[in-house]
Amino acid sequence: MNSDHLFRFLFQNRNVRGELVQLAGSLDQMLLHHDYPQPVKQLLAELVAATSLLTATLKLDGDIAVQIQGDGPVRFAAVNGTNQQQFRAVVRMQAEISGSSFRELIGEGYLLVTITPKQGERYQGIIPLSGDSLTSTLEAYFAQSEQLPTRLYLYTDMQPQQCRAAGFMLQVLPVDQQKAKADFDDLVILSDTLTQDEILNLPAEQLLYRLFHQEEVELFPAQPVSFVCGCSKDKCASAIVSLGREVINEHIAEGKLDISCEYCNTSYHFSPDDLNALLQKM
Repeated sequence: MNSDHLFRFLFQNRNVRGELVQLAGSLDQMLLHHDYPQPVKQLLAELVAATSLLTATLKLDGDIAVQIQGDGPVRFAAVNGTNQQQFRAVVRMQAEISGSSFRELIGEGYLLVTITPKQGERYQGIIPLSGDSLTSTLEAYFAQSEQLPTRLYLYTDMQPQQCRAAGFMLQVLPVDQQKAKADFDDLVILSDTLTQDEILNLPAEQLLYRLFHQEEVELFPAQPVSFVCGCSKDKCASAIVSLGREVINEHIAEGKLDISCEYCNTSYHFSPDDLNALLQKM
């Protein structure tokens, strides 16, 4: 498998575009220092793959946050991504996990997609969760926000030795909608034959040929996908300074201040000497 890459492709004689993402090592890095239950790992892997596909549809330089909020055992799951296909993710639980389906984990809730371009206005879309899968909710999001028929496929294989995930998407181009919808329906019939084994193990070229060997498909160069947390002790120090002198002095009196990153679980220790040094810079 061409692991940890995103592929964009176009159909030469169809008004449809597509994307394929295949993930492995980046997921292992994301989950390395977390002890999430297996169903939660699977949910988060699906959300990462979906965010990668969603990010690839945006023609902008900026960030995207895809969040699920619910009243189930998993009250919050979020993936932050960039147009460079760098991501980080987090899950917050409020009860013991007793099921494995999407609804058993999330319950009733919402999907929020926040797009923050480096230049231009911030956009946020929010829709209720629909169906019993992440794919059905995301397809509803595309129908509402972009009004373009979209089909998503998400697969995971969460083994102790390696975690893998993959996502596949077809979307109508914003052209002649009647013809585009007919093209889309034809290609969805072919895409529905896609299997977990194929999307997780076949190289992109072979996978597309297997599905669409009678179509003219243009496959663009792969884009690497990577887990990048971005935390550092300097960033933690800046956050501590923002707390103010009184709070810093309280932690000096306690003898230390430890900060853990919720994305990668790295812990940063600040001794009284470290905290006094920050006070002197204020």
